[in-house]
Amino acid sequence: MMAATTMFGATSDQGKPATPPAPKVHQPAVAGLFYPKESTELGAMLDKLLAAANPPALTNVRAIICPHAGYIYSGPTAAYSYKTVQGANFSTAIILAPSHYAWFEGASVCSADLFRTPLGDIQISPRARKLAERKPFGLEIKAQVERPGWAAQASRPMPATGEDTPDTWEHSLEVQIPFLQKVLPRCQIVPVVMGQTDPAAAARALEDFIDAQTLIIASSDLSHYHPYNDAKVLDQQCVQAICDLDLERMLKQEACGKTPILTVMYLAKMKGWKPRLLDYRNSGDTAGDKRGVVGYAAIAFTAEPPSALAPAERQWLLKLARQTLNEVVRKGTLPEINKSELTPNLAALRGCFVTLTIAGELRGCIGHISPQMPLAEAVRDNARNAALRDPRFQPVRPDELDKIEIEISVLTVPEPLEFKTPEELLARLRPKKDGVVLHIGGREATFLPQVWEQLPDKVDFLNHLAAKAGAQPSAWRQPGVKVFIYTVEAFHEKKS
Repeated sequence: MMAATTMFGATSDQGKPATPPAPKVHQPAVAGLFYPKESTELGAMLDKLLAAANPPALTNVRAIICPHAGYIYSGPTAAYSYKTVQGANFSTAIILAPSHYAWFEGASVCSADLFRTPLGDIQISPRARKLAERKPFGLEIKAQVERPGWAAQASRPMPATGEDTPDTWEHSLEVQIPFLQKVLPRCQIVPVVMGQTDPAAAARALEDFIDAQTLIIASSDLSHYHPYNDAKVLDQQCVQAICDLDLERMLKQEACGKTPILTVMYLAKMKGWKPRLLDYRNSGDTAGDKRGVVGYAAIAFTAEPPSALAPAERQWLLKLARQTLNEVVRKGTLPEINKSELTPNLAALRGCFVTLTIAGELRGCIGHISPQMPLAEAVRDNARNAALRDPRFQPVRPDELDKIEIEISVLTVPEPLEFKTPEELLARLRPKKDGVVLHIGGREATFLPQVWEQLPDKVDFLNHLAAKAGAQPSAWRQPGVKVFIYTVEAFHEKKS
């Protein structure tokens, strides 16, 4: 006989509420192998490692790279990354770990509810299943799994034949968890094992999924089993490629977690994060001999507020925009940029808009919301686009050039704005300060903060923005709408 169903939910045949299913627990595999199996010993070891780490004080950390060997080998370096985020305000940690024992396409998200270590159970975030809906991520992707040689000594029960998953034995994932339990005890996790995965596609899937309360962890060792001095040279090249955010160079480096690292590097370029080396050493410096060593690096990525442009930098950009406007309208050519003139601010990847007006009336406005190219190039290209390619206007004519005023808006990287109701969205918006990006289905539109001057009412502002996106004015109230906010540094030519 089937259980009855009522308006209050399922009941058993005896009329008692059905017992909820027991949570699915991921059992530890390498407790007692890669780190101590007994909780007191493990806690003491982590405390000692963290106490010995002395990283620089960093704020706004968004991602870390951590090694994943046995703690006696890589623990001192991993502690540098974890101490950097100790006590930070993260609600979720997404762990990107390379696959050592499973062969599959994509990035496999753990399907368990809890992840167990000797320190206790840590909650797997409900967001894990949401991430698994975004390709190349997937929930517990089917894989060909080869059990490691130490499986018989593992701390978990042996699964039945055919039931091994990408995360069953994955030490590169598991060794990160006890550190997280120590430094971020209230944080939930999203455990991911990456197989054959396009890191650019993974970064795109994560770009609007993460926020300031999300930490990304890339699990990776560096070179493997080279003589000590050779390994130091190879690892220095790898670390430099990461810190330079040189994706092409990183592809040629030796690192078992290259895919997680590249994913973070793509995210860093998208979001303007800056990498910082915290510690480097190899197993010859810790618990191994120097004949064949494994390299370890701790690297943090921070979302540092961009430096304000100096007056001279603003004038340089305005001069470039004016030169571009004149050349593209009169000759159809773009001016060359002398790279020797670029300061770090002018060479940094930044989003920007160029706005053209005549007597206070809009004549063209086009830009990049997210960083795509160096600021100098972005200003030049958007000056051209505002003059010739704004679909709302005819191209600027030569006789209009002397009448046009130029305004440049340099954007911070847009961050997701969390809200549950339209009322909460309205409450969280900051007129005259927030630029707003509105995502409705497959549509997107943005208003710069300057638009608040014409539309000071929040409802009116969002109604017009929804209409700009090609939706009904009230569509911003619908479920599933996403909002990102940013601020701008705006400056314009002085009127004569």
